[in-house]
Amino acid sequence: MKFERITVDTKVCTGKPCIRGLRFPVSRLLGLMASGETKETILRAYPYLEAEDIDEALRYAAYLAEEETVEFAR
Repeated sequence: MKFERITVDTKVCTGKPCIRGLRFPVSRLLGLMASGETKETILRAYPYLEAEDIDEALRYAAYLAEEETVEFAR
C-alpha cells in the first residue's frame, strides 16, 4: 500500500509518521478521532489539514492494524 500524504523524516517529530511533512503526527490525528472528534471539527481546528489527510491516516492505521498482533490482558 502506498501512502502519499504520510511522511517520515528524522528531522521532523523525531521521525514519527506525520501528515505531509508537517509537524503534525499521524498519532495525534488518530487520537483526536479516537476521542470522538469529527472530521469537520478537526479540519476547523487545524485549517492546514485536508480531508484527504484524515482519510489517509485512517487507511494507514488500518494497514498497521492488519500487520500487528497484540496480546490483550484477559
